[in-house]
Amino acid sequence: MSRVALVTGGMGGLGEAVCIKLAALGYKVVTTHSPGNSKAAEWLTTMNNMGYGFKAFPCDVADFDSAKACVEEVVKAVGPVDVLVNNAGITRDMTFRKMGKADWDAVISTNLDSVFNMTKQVLDGMVERKWGRVINVSSVNGQKGAFGQTNYAAAKAGMHGFTKALALEVARSGVTVNTISPGYIGTKMVMAIPQEILDSKILPQIPVARLGKPEEIAGLVAYLSSEEAAFVTGANISINGGQHMF
Repeated sequence: MSRVALVTGGMGGLGEAVCIKLAALGYKVVTTHSPGNSKAAEWLTTMNNMGYGFKAFPCDVADFDSAKACVEEVVKAVGPVDVLVNNAGITRDMTFRKMGKADWDAVISTNLDSVFNMTKQVLDGMVERKWGRVINVSSVNGQKGAFGQTNYAAAKAGMHGFTKALALEVARSGVTVNTISPGYIGTKMVMAIPQEILDSKILPQIPVARLGKPEEIAGLVAYLSSEEAAFVTGANISINGGQHMF
């Protein structure tokens, strides 16, 4: 029986690449989208016309009750979740002096509280079945910080603290918990940055002298989702082209 993989925020960017990669490897892939997303049905139709067989459910990952209801629907429709990829996230970039409480709360709740909200729904089942994978998508900026991102950097750093502690708790149960920290990846969001800024400010920071590819991130997620990665837990794997080494 194929394992079930749930990818939050899987419509576009890194999440979409992860969904495609896992589907290609035989996983039953489910993703979430924001409630009221008018483009969700169109995306799902397009992807499934390409043969992927995705399912998608509305979920406000920042809200515990919404996460609970979403996972209940996933289990009914597809089956218990074996792989959880906590990918959903937002930015509200500005200097700390200009940052309001709402800007802080929005990023912390969507990027960090969501990890608790979603993992809480699936972990007991993984432990009972003696197999599971939780993969938290952090960021290079959670490791090194970034100007104008105190909220985002705090949330992304917090994800790895969660990873390390939970990995210790479930290590004997066949469940691994890991973090990946991508650098600048060639998603639509990054490619919308003016070329002049990319060339003068961003690419010079990256020793391999290019943006990462979403498919490269998806390949790492696929590995961590696999049987072969059973000895990797509590790790934070950097995938940033050498931008930040430690």
